[in-house]
Amino acid sequence: MNNYEQIAKKIVQRAKKKGAKQAEAFLEVGRQSSCRVREGEIEDLTEATSKGVGLRVITKDNRLGFSYTSDFDPASVDTFVDMALRLAQTAAPNKLNGLPTAKELGEPSETGELFDPKVAELPGDWKIKTALEMEKAGKAVDARITTFNSVGAGDYVAEVYVASSEGLSAGFAGTYVYLFASPVAAANDQLQTSYWMDYKRFLGDLDSPEQVGREAARRAVRMLGAKRVKSQQVPVIFDPMMASSFVGSIAAAADGNAIYKKSSIFVSKLGKKLAPEHVTVVDDGLLKRGLGTAPFDGEGVATRRTPLLEKGVLRSYLYDAFTARKAKAKTTGNAARGYNSLPHIGTNNLYLEPGTKPPEELIREVKSGFYVTAMLGRGADPVTGEYSRGANGLWIENGELAYPVQEVTVAGNLLQMLQDMDGIGSDLQFRGSSGAPTIRFKQLTVSGD
Repeated sequence: MNNYEQIAKKIVQRAKKKGAKQAEAFLEVGRQSSCRVREGEIEDLTEATSKGVGLRVITKDNRLGFSYTSDFDPASVDTFVDMALRLAQTAAPNKLNGLPTAKELGEPSETGELFDPKVAELPGDWKIKTALEMEKAGKAVDARITTFNSVGAGDYVAEVYVASSEGLSAGFAGTYVYLFASPVAAANDQLQTSYWMDYKRFLGDLDSPEQVGREAARRAVRMLGAKRVKSQQVPVIFDPMMASSFVGSIAAAADGNAIYKKSSIFVSKLGKKLAPEHVTVVDDGLLKRGLGTAPFDGEGVATRRTPLLEKGVLRSYLYDAFTARKAKAKTTGNAARGYNSLPHIGTNNLYLEPGTKPPEELIREVKSGFYVTAMLGRGADPVTGEYSRGANGLWIENGELAYPVQEVTVAGNLLQMLQDMDGIGSDLQFRGSSGAPTIRFKQLTVSGD
């Protein structure tokens, strides 16, 4: 058992000794480094370490106290434990306050490898060389790529430990590595920017810098000459990155706290068919090598695979332990947090399962429509389901991408959009902890001129 796990356990023991009915320590240690370049020169190069521990205590009269510190000196730790207990005394009692029970915690899940030594041992100049390669590859795509707003690379190594008076003491280590590029294309007094990135746990899974730089440049150049179109209702296709954002709207509507407050369009819809049979949306804390994969969630509950929509039917809401207790439900292992915050409901690896059609076929089947590659604004309003976002992309004519379109709005309603999802591509992509393939909607409102 390493020193950090021992520290977390000792914090819990001290809190109990001082009178806490329940106590939980959440400890994080991290090291991150990143580099950004511009015009072949280093613009920013940073390396930082961080560590901290948060303590939740529940008193005998059901009051909640929380404090955190980044000072692991024994005297400071003692002071911070006392602080959590003092803060609890000023809080209102709530019989629903409590930590996950031993039964709710379960045994930490088996996740497979989450730590890549190659990421942890990356030399300092790797980020510099990689960022410069991305910039060079992007500029080589087309002479109209004039500069980059930003281009860079980074890595992150993290360790997490949780100790609970309810019988848990566990930890894990993970690695993360990423590349990003945002080029500017210019022609005929018009500037277009785009963005591309990749984010993985393992260096071998990461796109090459040339791939990221070229794809970012290609996306910027193809938007040159973009114009608005007249307002109309047409089939609309979201590329995988935009589809991933849409899947996030589904998860927001399935948030157990929103359900409890009756502020979601998914209230009372459990077990009902909301989408065609080919639509399955999953939150999976066990996904192999996933960015959001972990053996336990932010309060030590074992992670799991939770289907939100399964073959079009709404199967589950997402809960942390406290919200589950309020709603007389069970936690789904979806507590998210940092050491300096209390747990809240979040997602692990959220994704829409792929279909069987290549994305090119989804486009080919559209006579006139809109292929969306970038959006502004938030997703669907979980209370009303209204969906309205500024969008850029490419117009589809006779099954082919015809010309670029910008400064239009795509609008619909989440429940109707789910019903109208008539095509799902085979190209599932993760550019973070959320993923999706290309998706097509039978009809949405595109507002332009």
